[in-house]
Amino acid sequence: MDTRIRQLHRWFSVAFTVTVVITFVALARKDPIVWVSYVPLLPLALLLISGLYLFALPYLRRRRTAARPR
Repeated sequence: MDTRIRQLHRWFSVAFTVTVVITFVALARKDPIVWVSYVPLLPLALLLISGLYLFALPYLRRRRTAARPR
């Protein structure tokens, strides 16, 4: 499960990078479309969620192993 989350996080970062590049190109035109600047927000939100999960994972594991009776 954790490896899937890590792989998804990597793909979200690729998607975010691609959308940022597309946004820069679209906004550099003479008559830019303003709503294009909101396109990177979805991959960014997915990166935030998966990154927070990956950040908290070691702490959650530590808590689980400490609560386990020996």
